[in-house]
Amino acid sequence: GINQNNVAHVAWQWKANGGTTATNTSGTVDSVVQANTDAGMSIVTYTGTGGNITVGHGLGVAPSAIIIKSRSNASPWVVWTAGMAGTTSVMELNTTGAEQTVSNYWYNGFSSTTFGLGTGTYSHNTNNYTYVAYCFAEKQGYSKFGKYVGNGNADGSFVYTGFKPAFVMLKDVTQAT
Repeated sequence: GINQNNVAHVAWQWKANGGTTATNTSGTVDSVVQANTDAGMSIVTYTGTGGNITVGHGLGVAPSAIIIKSRSNASPWVVWTAGMAGTTSVMELNTTGAEQTVSNYWYNGFSSTTFGLGTGTYSHNTNNYTYVAYCFAEKQGYSKFGKYVGNGNADGSFVYTGFKPAFVMLKDVTQAT
């Protein structure tokens, strides 16, 4: 329910670069990008091929986090962050699943111009399916990505970000919860 009577809801929105989009030809497939390099975020749309591809993201630096969702079918929100166990790691944001190791998921890693996607799966690179990717680069005072280990104490673990966050998103990556 996104509009149930008398139920509180929350929504987060991002607008990159004043809402202007541009075709990005940096990857092996063209993408449409709306990027704000000052804020370290871009919104990218692309069409999957089913084979290994690279997709331009417009950040100018390698992303620290990527969230991908198919716009063509019902599939999980796929997530990778720099705090995970390398470029063979992936997790699903909207499921209870833990971090998984999938050797061909992120083909060719992450660069200052592109992110790579391995051979097709429905959640990130199926032939002729359309996708949206939200790419984030760390910016001092604006965003921080990482991983921490809980301590079970009442006051919890201390996580240093270098600034006071306005939004925090957490997901258990070690066990299905």
